[in-house]
Amino acid sequence: MRVLMIAPPWFTVPPVGYGGTEWVVSLLTEGLVEAGHDVTLIASGGSQTKARLITVFDEAPSKQIGSPPYDLLHCLAGYKMRGEFDLIHDHSGCIGPAFGAMLDGPPVVHTVHGPWVAELSALYQTLPPKLHLVAISHDQRSRAPGGLHIDAVIHNGIPVELYPFRADRRDGRGYLAWVGRSTADKGPAVAVEVARRMNRPLRMAIKINEPAEEAYWRDHVAPTLDGVDVDVIPNANTAQKGELLAGADATLFPIQWPEPFGLVMVESMACGTPVLAYRNGAAAEVIADGETGFLVEPGDIEGLCDATLRVAEIDPAACRGRVERQLSGAAMTRRYDRLYREVIALDTEIRVPDLGGVKGAFGAAAGALGAADEALGARRSAGVAGAGENGSPEL
Repeated sequence: MRVLMIAPPWFTVPPVGYGGTEWVVSLLTEGLVEAGHDVTLIASGGSQTKARLITVFDEAPSKQIGSPPYDLLHCLAGYKMRGEFDLIHDHSGCIGPAFGAMLDGPPVVHTVHGPWVAELSALYQTLPPKLHLVAISHDQRSRAPGGLHIDAVIHNGIPVELYPFRADRRDGRGYLAWVGRSTADKGPAVAVEVARRMNRPLRMAIKINEPAEEAYWRDHVAPTLDGVDVDVIPNANTAQKGELLAGADATLFPIQWPEPFGLVMVESMACGTPVLAYRNGAAAEVIADGETGFLVEPGDIEGLCDATLRVAEIDPAACRGRVERQLSGAAMTRRYDRLYREVIALDTEIRVPDLGGVKGAFGAAAGALGAADEALGARRSAGVAGAGENGSPEL
């Protein structure tokens, strides 16, 4: 299978520090290459891959994140080559999906990595229904705008082997961990408050390199640190995050909004460290409540505090095992591989056949188009077999 993989341009693949989407793209690309597929990756300079790599920018334009001209140039480089491939998998923001929906060419799979904000929802609803959309959680799919078809739910995976596993049960006397961006949505101030109330050390690996992130830390988090034992690692890389998570008693995940996924939860469980989270977004799909962590209702800080006293109930092997079975890069790649095959088969199924002559061509064309429409409708209604609700089970 010839696959064109389009990563966002903003960070390298894999990322050096922050970049959850880029980790997903990297794992999937390498997994497909190992499975024998012919993969071309469109990514920024500095990326590392066994696939054929094509770059538009010598360095990832991280400081221009979200800039339409950069996104346009990057995506255009891929779609100009579309005739060389059996399938395109687009992970970009909004320009790539627009190309994929409007241009002739191979089928396009598009993973929706972010939330259904109003502007993007309007775009997806306006585009022709050619894209094969993938949600990264059942919760995300449940929030899709009305009338928008989601072909599959495929949870993100991580490179499990990069995360150190600590096999001993946590005893409730070590530090608490928090990992994420410096933003209200991630709840860093809540983590500080839990540490304060429980008189526990807190170790934070925080992404804080954009002006809005720096402002939020300065105005809303830093003033709360007095009297709390807090150690901060800014812009941690994967090795630093792994060491931090493996050494913790528990990872706090007080997410303030319905986040579509949340790789930090998976990273923590891979280290054998339980996750204490608000029941928001995809948290209930990722965490097995009472087995790999504890879920409490959003806003229930006391519930999080109480959960810190129960971490000894969690078996670290259960945490690691859940990730290896269901949330690894290998598991994710198998699901996407299956989806690709179904999508290509569907695309072939609905093509109008060569009519072979002028006589009767109009009648034959009408019949072929009607059959194609009926086939597409039936397959769309049922979902793409093997990669949707049945193929990607509830975790």
